[in-house]
Amino acid sequence: MPNLLHRPFGSHGKVHEITPASAGWRYVGFSLYRLRAGETAAEATGDREVILVMVEGKAALHGADQDWSVLGERMSVFEKSPPHCLYLPNGSDWKAVAETDCVIAVCSAPGKSGHEARKIGPEGITLTQRGEGTNTRYINNIAMENEDYCDSLLVTEVFTPAGHWSSYPSHRHDEDDFPRITYLEETYYHRINPADGFGIQRVYTDDLQLNETMAVHDGDVVCVPRGHHPCGAPHGFEMYYLNVMAGPLRKWRFVAAPPVAHLMR
Repeated sequence: MPNLLHRPFGSHGKVHEITPASAGWRYVGFSLYRLRAGETAAEATGDREVILVMVEGKAALHGADQDWSVLGERMSVFEKSPPHCLYLPNGSDWKAVAETDCVIAVCSAPGKSGHEARKIGPEGITLTQRGEGTNTRYINNIAMENEDYCDSLLVTEVFTPAGHWSSYPSHRHDEDDFPRITYLEETYYHRINPADGFGIQRVYTDDLQLNETMAVHDGDVVCVPRGHHPCGAPHGFEMYYLNVMAGPLRKWRFVAAPPVAHLMR
């Protein structure tokens, strides 16, 4: 099993690059750029579709032979305002020129040429509460299955208040047995506020053949190849994560861990 916890490999330029080959799976790719004003990032999508998420800052984006102008608004992800994003199909190129210091996430999965390039958000993305009590968290859905923007990708942002749990009750989506459950690989890009704090993420199967508990720090990525994957934010530290999921079917169906299934609402 490849390592599930990925620290940034730098503080500037491309700082994450997770591919299906490096993760030991088939579908999800995730990379991240941290750019200074005036700097450039550029890639070809190849056989994969891509959603560029302006996590923080502003950049002028060109992609799929179109000029998309300057995208981005929030300077800190913890402003919780809806993100500016760009969907690009397989077989296209993109280029970002940073207008300010910025953080750009590159979410990818196999493309089928079924959708055109388009902006996603901020219009149409509304911060929505999920859960109750210390399981309350807040969601910005970027491209879940109700939004027919993509061939394979499912992408969302989650804000977890200090002292709360998220991706909880524990659940898994690691079997291809729709409509009971779907097989979806998943990455979590974590941010912590204040940035010198930490959070907790556990990834485990019912039989505990996979059973990892990780301290996640600001900027870390966790890969979830299978199993349950709850997160906890300690008192005093707020947690954000950007989820990327993909599998053979663009549906999110999951099964709760037996000890907590009665908590599902």
